[in-house]
Amino acid sequence: MSETGKSYIVTCNDDATPEQIQAAKDNAVKQGGKIGHEYKLTKAFQVIFPKDSVQAFEKSEHVKDIEEDKVVSIQ
Repeated sequence: MSETGKSYIVTCNDDATPEQIQAAKDNAVKQGGKIGHEYKLTKAFQVIFPKDSVQAFEKSEHVKDIEEDKVVSIQ
């Protein structure tokens, strides 16, 4: 978690067009989020939301999944 909020990974629907992915990013920004990393191999991006703002964004029509960004290990 940063000083300004929590980081999340947003995955768009498998059939989302580039325009729909951009619409999801625009919606995240309108909800107070700040776009971070944009993933090229998947239809996903990182967004940092101020505290409690992610709930409003979860209902975005082109969004498949939102999960908190955290360190993952294989061991």
